[in-house]
Amino acid sequence: MKIETLAVHAGHAVDPATGAVAAPIYLSTTFERDVEGTYPRGFMYTRNDNPNRQALEQGISALEGGAGAAAFASGTGATMSIFQALAPGDHVLAHVDAYYGTSRLLREIFLRWGLQADFIDMGNLDAVKKAVRPKTKLAWMETPSNPLLKIVDLSAVAEIVHDAGAVCVCDNTWAPVLQRPFDLGANFILHSTTKYFGGHCDVLGGIVVAKEGSDFFQRICSIQYEGGAVPSPFDCWLILRGMRTLPWRMRAHSENAMKVANFLVQHRKVARVHYPGLQSHPGHEIAARQMSLFGGMLSFEVKDGRDAAMSVAAKTKIFIRATSLGGVESLIEHRASIEGPGTTSAEGLLRLSIGLENADDLIEDLDQALR
Repeated sequence: MKIETLAVHAGHAVDPATGAVAAPIYLSTTFERDVEGTYPRGFMYTRNDNPNRQALEQGISALEGGAGAAAFASGTGATMSIFQALAPGDHVLAHVDAYYGTSRLLREIFLRWGLQADFIDMGNLDAVKKAVRPKTKLAWMETPSNPLLKIVDLSAVAEIVHDAGAVCVCDNTWAPVLQRPFDLGANFILHSTTKYFGGHCDVLGGIVVAKEGSDFFQRICSIQYEGGAVPSPFDCWLILRGMRTLPWRMRAHSENAMKVANFLVQHRKVARVHYPGLQSHPGHEIAARQMSLFGGMLSFEVKDGRDAAMSVAAKTKIFIRATSLGGVESLIEHRASIEGPGTTSAEGLLRLSIGLENADDLIEDLDQALR
């Protein structure tokens, strides 16, 4: 199936009891055993499994071309399960421009727990080669990165990491459908399904997709059940509903973002635009090779620094000042003030989540705010 057809039908089945085309929401926390004590319908307790979660996991796994998936109550919960599946003393390579929540999770929780980690620019293959150690077990890639939209050559990094006997995880939150990490060598894909999969800023979730079955993935599944950080049936239902329109939304997000980026790069009050669709972007060639479109996220740096950037964010009328991304509405935020001490974001940097409004309206809004 083509990706649009797969997004509509993966994880979907007509309800056998009623013929309902839209899946019911199974709110029950527990399921009936038969007289012999077994579970003939396959469900025992909703922390262990649930029909809505099963459909979500099967659907996203099929969309990404994986062998299985484990859904969690948040993207960070899914990330945590991957690091928890490692052992104290194991070494992790992490992208220096990864989502700050991932970096914070490693630094504040897992380094204290006994993991070792190096934060490197994974766009620099020499740096990746030098950072690999005998105890390296996992490389955490994110491309495009958050918030500078740096591009990682997934195939090249995967080859280095696999030669060292380690596995590769790609955070594909910013590029679902547009990028196929399993085809480029990744072993696991992570999504914060809060973002583009949900698509409407109204549900929290995360998922880990495995390219193939393995002991490591089984540990992640055990952590899902034993730790209990699972999404509710309604959350699963909402995310799966969002997946049905995902390919079409990603196309529109990308087209709008390209138009906005082309406007900003020519604006006299903008110092720099970070968007891989621009030919001036240092990662454009690699992005064009491993992405079908360039996504709906971009960031730009306003001349005159923090005060000027905060002023722009304060004056927008369509863009909403809010954290998160991937919804139908366009969002703007000053990343340095969100990330706080230790941020790698420039004080003049604003991150944009480009929504599904008309691109001309978005450009006009930014233009008046910059003026």
